[in-house]
Amino acid sequence: MKTLRVLPILFGVCLSLPAQTWVGSWAASQQVPTGANALAANELQSATLRQIVHLSLGGEQLRIRIANTFGTVPLHLAAVHIAKPKSAVDAAIDPGTDRALSFDGKPDVVIPAGAEYLSDPIAFHATTSSDLAITIRYTDAPDVQTSHPGSRATSYLSHTAAVDAATMPDAKKFEHWFQISGVDVPASKDTATVVTLGDSITDGHGATDNGNDRWPDDLAARLLADAKTRSRGVLNHGLGGNRVLLDGQGPNALARFSRDVLAQPGVKYVIVFEGVNDLGMSTKDAEISPEDHAALVAHILGAYEQMIDRAHTAGLKIYGATITPYQGFIFYHPTATNEADRQKINAWIRASGHFDAVLDFDKIVADPADPARLLPKFDSGDHIHPNQSAYHAIAESIPLSLFAK
Repeated sequence: MKTLRVLPILFGVCLSLPAQTWVGSWAASQQVPTGANALAANELQSATLRQIVHLSLGGEQLRIRIANTFGTVPLHLAAVHIAKPKSAVDAAIDPGTDRALSFDGKPDVVIPAGAEYLSDPIAFHATTSSDLAITIRYTDAPDVQTSHPGSRATSYLSHTAAVDAATMPDAKKFEHWFQISGVDVPASKDTATVVTLGDSITDGHGATDNGNDRWPDDLAARLLADAKTRSRGVLNHGLGGNRVLLDGQGPNALARFSRDVLAQPGVKYVIVFEGVNDLGMSTKDAEISPEDHAALVAHILGAYEQMIDRAHTAGLKIYGATITPYQGFIFYHPTATNEADRQKINAWIRASGHFDAVLDFDKIVADPADPARLLPKFDSGDHIHPNQSAYHAIAESIPLSLFAK
């Protein structure tokens, strides 16, 4: 049901108009970056940061979500602009398309600790499958950085460029996003979005930088190309190293389900593709007991059931993807017992009465001659992450009928 915006009473008649509804066109999960993924403590001080994102759905208006999710003090941003980039691989923008965002009618914004903040809607012509440049002017650096390290898109940082600069020739370049968490467009009654909740395989490890060829990107392209599903967007909420149960590189999947799935505007479908890192990390340093293996499997299945219940309570369809092979991955050095755990979990995913549909990614990429391993033609080389051909095959295997009107 649409929320109604009540207008003043005129001549004794109270008028009501439907409020604008929104749907997510692009999104990214947030974490605290560490090691080489983090910037120096004061690097965002008095800095201009331009970041390029790839939209799924288009529209004639936009609003941007800015995050201070892990900050412990308020974050002041002096300005945020949007524009059409001239290329996906350069900081240059078309100056004629540059627009300054406002927040509660003001050009700057103070984002409370732990919060996200929506910009005011702005008129902007964005086509489907187009790129958008988001440029932030920082006053002070965040006390704790909020980031999506695996952007697979180049960002540009300058201490001399203005927020509306057409080019940034002196910019420092890196493949991480900071502060940006979503782009929304106006929604029609038939518009909806799909959230892909996963780890580095969903995040696109091994995909082409600035190429937008992760499997969720390929799924978005397929949806937009089909008349029955062209009103469906895709939000990639993959997070490198993510686990279902325990925090690692970012919050665990169950902990972030509310923010990254249920709170996304216009979401009607979610694909859950998680669990390989729980299995691998469980025996990374030493073997565990049979009882601990059994408990791990039970806890993962319990977390899946929690996600299913929460999705259904919110009126969402939730689809389960089987865990893909990782035998030979030297960081985890999986054993036969790990493989048995994976098979037990996949059997539960495939069974009826759990997820609303099963996406058997394991069947798509596993080697029939050795099901514990990726098919060689689909192996990126590390024996856990599929390559671009595999990402395409995964996306092609998903029935579009699951998302039809």
